[in-house]
Amino acid sequence: MQVDEQVTFRKLEVFLAFLELGNMNRVAEAVGQSTVSVHRALHSLEEGLRCPLFRREGRRLIPLAAAYAFAEHAGRAVRACVDGIEAAREAAGFTTARLRIGALYSLTVRTLPRLLMRLKARRPELDVELTLGSNRDLLDKLNDDRLDAIVIAVQADTPVAELIAIPMFDDEICFATPRDSRYADRRTIDLQEMRGEKFVSLSEDFATYRDFVQAFEIAGFRPEIAMRVGDIFSLTNLVSGGVGHALLPRRVEEFTPQVRFIPLEARYATSQHIALLLPRKRERNPNLLALSAECRMFKWRE
Repeated sequence: MQVDEQVTFRKLEVFLAFLELGNMNRVAEAVGQSTVSVHRALHSLEEGLRCPLFRREGRRLIPLAAAYAFAEHAGRAVRACVDGIEAAREAAGFTTARLRIGALYSLTVRTLPRLLMRLKARRPELDVELTLGSNRDLLDKLNDDRLDAIVIAVQADTPVAELIAIPMFDDEICFATPRDSRYADRRTIDLQEMRGEKFVSLSEDFATYRDFVQAFEIAGFRPEIAMRVGDIFSLTNLVSGGVGHALLPRRVEEFTPQVRFIPLEARYATSQHIALLLPRKRERNPNLLALSAECRMFKWRE
């Protein structure tokens, strides 16, 4: 089946923006067109597909099941076209000024600001798009070419066959507890003493959760988890509020003075290995070369 000439990438972008924003005026502002042009683009897209995508209720357009089914493929097509344009420009010697970097939430405390400032000093024309997420989410996006590089905690089973890993620094996992906790004055923590204590943790997609599980496997028991959350800053706030203790990387200590970070005893000691990951096939990209150089020189405790 041939694609009808009325189905264009510009109309796909308008269509996807409408599904996301749901309002003609907001879509028009987002895509730089008039509301009449947006309405015309959606109508002609339906004609090109030869099936309805919306139900009309007065002036409102209500997406049908067909619209959501089409959106999944339309999004992939637009992303593939953008990636193709960038690949063609790169092959022709015209490097894009955009770099899509993914990183863990916890790295926004000190690591990312310093790293990105140095990268911008090296390449001031670079437009950096930052995506924050879990280890698993960021790896998926890197493998799907939705990100150009990621900075995450690399573990023994991290799939790196098609990737280049550039080590940056190691960070110890500590016992995190409120400043007024009965454990706050300890110099080290024996997890064996934590039976019956409540803990808060991240979800399973995060590297810090795996460190949490491994430490308690050594201790020989499963801790009582009062709550799981989706970002490390919410987790730290729960600790400071007394909801439970946690095991957190030392770098998060700067986020709040209300939480005490105490080293674990040697038998439980573990570290996160923070590294830059980028696709091996793009290692000669000038923007990624600049990022790699800054990561190699990075010293967390400067």
